[in-house]
Amino acid sequence: MKVGFIGLGGMGSGMARNLAKAGHSLTVFNRTRSRAEELKQDGMKIAETPGEAASRADVIFTMLADDHALQEVSFGPGKILESLAPEAVHISASTISVALSRRLATEHREKKQHYIAAPVFGRPDAAAAARLFVVAAGEEQQIERCQPLFDAIGQKTFVVGTEPPMANVVKLAGNFLITAVIESLAESFAFARKSGVDADKMLEILTGTLFPVPLYKNYGRMIAAENFEPVGFKLSLGAKDNRLVLAAAEEAGVPMPTASLVRDHFLSALAHGMADDDWAAVSRVIYKNAGL
Repeated sequence: MKVGFIGLGGMGSGMARNLAKAGHSLTVFNRTRSRAEELKQDGMKIAETPGEAASRADVIFTMLADDHALQEVSFGPGKILESLAPEAVHISASTISVALSRRLATEHREKKQHYIAAPVFGRPDAAAAARLFVVAAGEEQQIERCQPLFDAIGQKTFVVGTEPPMANVVKLAGNFLITAVIESLAESFAFARKSGVDADKMLEILTGTLFPVPLYKNYGRMIAAENFEPVGFKLSLGAKDNRLVLAAAEEAGVPMPTASLVRDHFLSALAHGMADDDWAAVSRVIYKNAGL
């Protein structure tokens, strides 16, 4: 399949490489061209503009940091919507707002193009290993058409429904739950440490009894050791996702008081210059509040 790919950061580069390994013909674009140049050795062609990548593709992937970045490559002269052929597909794997996903679905439909929201769960190492979890929503026929692409980047695809924003709701809810786990782990370890209990022992007990799952083990290990390298997901992006889930929840009329608390702690972390740290480093704010 002829695939365009826009957004070659820590996640996108791994996804693009796995699509190429699966035998698909890729044309890639990245705002920082050096990122695209790195993929030449994998047989990929480099586009000069987002529109050029879209014009060559049966399916165009976007994997970008936020709404603004996706809007920049999607709307306007020489961009995706203007350049993508009728019946071609735009797959947005980015974590974006429900509102933007709704707009993309509408505008692609008006252009006789197809749009699938397919955000993913997983960190860069999972992207490189083709072990992502894909959450897809859109026309059933188009999801089936693109299933070989999802199989190339992920270990499992979950189909949520026919309306693309539904996938974005799931992704935002999932990311909120991760931040809630980080928050609760940090609070628990702060309580344990101030009471004289070793954080590593606390982690061993919790993950060996009540919470024997990777999410608690991996983030618990980082928080207990206060070691947040390598950065898998920037704190600034976590703050962005928190804003998005709160906005979508307000539109749906759903109070999310825990998300509001998490937002305030992320804001504190940003104010202390932690934007580029791993989002688990927000635990330092909870530790500091506890006098640790």
